[in-house]
Amino acid sequence: MNLKNDSYIIFIGTKNFTEKYYRDKAGWLKISATGKEFRMTAEQVLNHLLPAVAGVKPNVILKVEHNAQ
Repeated sequence: MNLKNDSYIIFIGTKNFTEKYYRDKAGWLKISATGKEFRMTAEQVLNHLLPAVAGVKPNVILKVEHNAQ
């Protein structure tokens, strides 16, 4: 089973929008709710992810998908 960073897709959003985060060969990539792409560092991804995990931001939905390939 592949458990490396590039085997996960992270979705963060609300009932009205969703942002997608994943790792490719060049690094982390964020796809905004409007479809724009932004390159990010691992620290920037954590800065977006941790408030949702900690429950600091109410009504935020966090979903992680594992791609077994």
